[in-house]
Amino acid sequence: MEHQIGIIKQKVIELLSQDKTGHGVDHIDRVLTLALKFAQQEQADINLVTIIALLHDADDYKLFGHKAYTSLPNAQRIMQEAGLDLTTQDQICTEIQHLGYSKRLQNIKPQTLEGQIVSDADMCDGLGVHGILRTYQYGIAHHRPFFQKENSPNTNYNLKSYIISNASETSVDHFFEKLLHLKDLMLTGWGKHEAETRHNFTVDFLRQLFQEENATEWLEYLDNYLTKNGGTDRN
Repeated sequence: MEHQIGIIKQKVIELLSQDKTGHGVDHIDRVLTLALKFAQQEQADINLVTIIALLHDADDYKLFGHKAYTSLPNAQRIMQEAGLDLTTQDQICTEIQHLGYSKRLQNIKPQTLEGQIVSDADMCDGLGVHGILRTYQYGIAHHRPFFQKENSPNTNYNLKSYIISNASETSVDHFFEKLLHLKDLMLTGWGKHEAETRHNFTVDFLRQLFQEENATEWLEYLDNYLTKNGGTDRN
């Protein structure tokens, strides 16, 4: 299995090496490292966790479109070329099809411990330092401004609309649309602990940003948002 995993990793590197949206090889490496840490603590199947983590963005709809997101052609091709047996391929595909924020908005989530571990690791990478950097990077790639304090906060977020279109006007809007919800979607004990720490850092970043921008309306919105959604308010 070690040889097959090596082939899969190399092919994922070839597939995602040019990504500039925050879903590239560095993201895969961080998710894999964190997933393996969780797997050791949760006594999960290391090989399955590794393969799911390596392939979880191989057909992401933000990179390859919704058709690929459903049928997983890249993941299937890579596993076939690595020589994985059909049973393992089917198991991996099933887990990948249950991963992602848009799936959770449809009440779809991984059922195995291995899938839950990768889900937690992936969502944790949307929080904290790298979550902020990835949001900034994605915004640049899509010509989206990071913050516009002259705009009033959007108080009518419809989270289900995220399934159809990620329509945030600025990167800061995306924090409220998605990132600040991630800690409540953790499925393992270790994921919950890690997400709480990263969530608090993300909240502190937003508070500091709004203070430096003298964006009083946004500070008030953040406080109200955290109170309404059970977030962490450490003002």
